[in-house]
Amino acid sequence: MILRALTLAGGLLGAGAASQFPEFSQQYTQRLGGAVDALSVVVADFDASAQAAGLTREQALAQMTGSDFLTHRRADMERTFARHARLSADLAALQAAGPFMRAYYAGHLNDPQIAVRAWEAYQPALPVTFAGAVFGGSGLIAGLIAMSLLLAVLRLPFRRRLPEPARVG
Repeated sequence: MILRALTLAGGLLGAGAASQFPEFSQQYTQRLGGAVDALSVVVADFDASAQAAGLTREQALAQMTGSDFLTHRRADMERTFARHARLSADLAALQAAGPFMRAYYAGHLNDPQIAVRAWEAYQPALPVTFAGAVFGGSGLIAGLIAMSLLLAVLRLPFRRRLPEPARVG
């Protein structure tokens, strides 16, 4: 009886946790869009300055030498360009995906700064969408299975062993 109650509790915990994914992924995607917009301004400004000087982005970066400040600034801009490209690709993949495909693309929810900010602002809610219900049901099943397996492993040392049949002969 206690094991069934623990298994059910694990299933309910899994349901509650998994049902929150669609909303969290939506909030992450919204924050990701904001980050891409902000980085786009920086990238466009740099590219405009380079173009005004008759340079490509790569040529402008190459000219950022001669002092520690310029060397550090060049490295900052290179990181900014790389992050902009990565986040833009993540945003494109997530915007094209519905709630179920976002689970498939969960690897695109990987920017630590955005994830922390989304998590700080996130408030769990009762899932009333179809996607929330499906994720909740999947979490329930996963939680039931996980708790059943955990309890089975924990019970192994306490199982009684059947006596071996006597050998005649």
